[in-house]
Amino acid sequence: MSTIPASLQLWSVRDAVKADFAATVQAVADIGYAGVETAGYGNLDATAAATAITAAGLKCSGMHVALARLRHEADEVLIEAKALGTSHVICPFFPRELTTSAAAFVALGEELDRIGAYFRAHGVALHYHNHEHEIARFDGRLGFDWLLDAARPANLGCEPDVYWLTVGGKDPAAFLREQGRRAKLIHLRDKTEIGTGAVDFESVFAAADAVGAVEWYVVEVGEPSIEPLAAVRQSWEKLRSWGRV
Repeated sequence: MSTIPASLQLWSVRDAVKADFAATVQAVADIGYAGVETAGYGNLDATAAATAITAAGLKCSGMHVALARLRHEADEVLIEAKALGTSHVICPFFPRELTTSAAAFVALGEELDRIGAYFRAHGVALHYHNHEHEIARFDGRLGFDWLLDAARPANLGCEPDVYWLTVGGKDPAAFLREQGRRAKLIHLRDKTEIGTGAVDFESVFAAADAVGAVEWYVVEVGEPSIEPLAAVRQSWEKLRSWGRV
């Protein structure tokens, strides 16, 4: 049985969150998840969302926050992180059209290093979450590698998404071993529900266990094949069948 708790990225149930954040996080708790990772607060503000998460008996494993807010609203983001009781803030995306060279990835890494240093001074860790375009090669190296190498590990961690790594042609287990203790959060995602696609989850778990730094597994069902909450439950049941929750 894994000692690493599992949370749900609330983008998986985004329509329900928009309609009723509190009822949705309670439903997530009822399934068995230990936490949630936010991507906005639906019909609530940050303070009310924090209250709803706590009332459901959940923890906030992290917050996905757009780069524009990290650039221009860093202090507000820190206040929200404190309210939510999380020490992890994640930059979830950088536009593909702006990451077309090694230099562009280096510039992004340097910027995130500066933001991450500010967050670290306030007790919050900054991470970057990948999609497949960061796995393209530029001057012989992955864009993700250029980005991460441009920032100090103390200032920027990574939240590897095992599905997008796989789609991009990078073995997620190899990536975890390469990045080591920089990956405190791992996005468990597949084509639809967990265990339905090409991701080799057994090797992912083995690598995570070997590195020993992961604090949260974060499930995301970005494109469910069934009703979203049912997809979230099915993914939970798959993790349980593997002895991971």
